[in-house]
Amino acid sequence: MIRIAMFLLIAAGVAGFGVVAYMVMPTETAVAAAAPAVPRLTVLVAAKPLRPGTLLKPEDLTPKEVNEDRLSVGHVLDQADAKRALVGGMVLRNLLAGDVVRLPVDVLRPADHGFLAAVLTPGTRAVSVAVDTVSGIAGLIWPGDFVDLILTQSLEDPALAAGRRVVAETVLRNVRVIAIDQQLAQGMTGATGEAAARTVTLEVSAEHAEHVQVATRLGRLSLTVRSAEAGPEVTRRAGGTYGADVSNALPSQQKLPAAAGSIKVFGGASEGKEFKF
Repeated sequence: MIRIAMFLLIAAGVAGFGVVAYMVMPTETAVAAAAPAVPRLTVLVAAKPLRPGTLLKPEDLTPKEVNEDRLSVGHVLDQADAKRALVGGMVLRNLLAGDVVRLPVDVLRPADHGFLAAVLTPGTRAVSVAVDTVSGIAGLIWPGDFVDLILTQSLEDPALAAGRRVVAETVLRNVRVIAIDQQLAQGMTGATGEAAARTVTLEVSAEHAEHVQVATRLGRLSLTVRSAEAGPEVTRRAGGTYGADVSNALPSQQKLPAAAGSIKVFGGASEGKEFKF
């Protein structure tokens, strides 16, 4: 009986200690509430897989909310100015969809030192041409696009027919755009709200760079965007399209004035009489 009484007493003591411990122990909810919340930040990540050498476009970037403790140095917050500074930047390594974009590990921005030299393919040159809203495809061209360069000029030669005095020809085909303006930003507007004139920088060979420089002195340059499926080769096309090829109202040959003629009529022994027409 004594042993049983002692056993019951010990059991009651253990049970009482357990009840007290349970009462003073904080619940999981209380622990979670007491733990400090990890800050979350909205950063820019790759919207799709990106390969090295890719020039970023706005659709290549998307916002994502991430725990701050999971971010490494160089992340870019989802802010308008920060995103604008990334557009046109060159991807330095393979990025998977959802990967956080970091500077300068993942992307070299247009404003960074040495950007232009890094973007150029070995053996090529960078040449810039001035375009306006219309000739620059209304601001819809982005770095990384491939374009054709068209020269339109007026030939001041009175000996030419009207249909041969205006001609357009493709100077270069399938040229890669590597910069739009100094900041490589699209859709920039002036104080009046109108699209400002911009400069387009193209990647060309050394020989084609000379062709572009001459073309800028001959007439007006404009750009046409090529399909994304076009190959990367750059070729030059000879010939051109004249005004008479576009408008039937313009003559393709110069109308020469009719040559003056004369005829001399003799009547018997009398002196001949000349008639001009």
